Parts: sequence; structure tokens; C-alpha cells
Amino acid sequence: MTSSTPARTATTGAFYMQAVLSFGLSLTAVGIGVVFLPVDGWVRAFLGIAMLYAITSAFTLSKVIRDRQEDTAITSRVDRARLDKLLTEHDPFKIDAV
Repeated sequence: MTSSTPARTATTGAFYMQAVLSFGLSLTAVGIGVVFLPVDGWVRAFLGIAMLYAITSAFTLSKVIRDRQEDTAITSRVDRARLDKLLTEHDPFKIDAV
């Protein structure tokens, strides 16, 4: 019986830190750009809310994609276990009584 588990790729600390720093830097840069934009206050407020909405939408989208991928992996593992069980129980030389 062969059992293949999906390869898990571990996130390194450096990659995690790069992602966090990149997110923080981009958020800070856009925030400073909105604050110092030469427009009225309500336009700044609108752009600030739009920026926050885009950020929360990105987090939600990444969570949905991750959850869907995990569901697919779990279903695949269950299907693989069922197939492995059927293959181990199957005897090609067994003659069924008629």
C-alpha cells in the first residue's frame, strides 16, 4: 500500500518577514500619499476608506483561496485513502460463486 501525502512547503522566517515588511511599507506609503494629497478633506477621507476596503478585501480573498485549497487537499486525501483501501482488499484471483 502506497501512501502519498501532499508535500507541505514551510514558509521561512525570512519570507514571512519580507511579506510583513512589504505590507507595512506599502500601507505606510499609500497612507502618507493620501494624507499629503492636495485635495479637500472629504476626498482624503474617501481615499482612506477605499484603501482600507481594498486591504480588507485582499485579506478576505486570500482566506477564501486558502480555505478552498485546504478543502481540496482534504478531499483528495480522503479519496486517495478510499482507493488505497479498495486496492488492498481486491483479489484479482478470487472467483465469485455464481
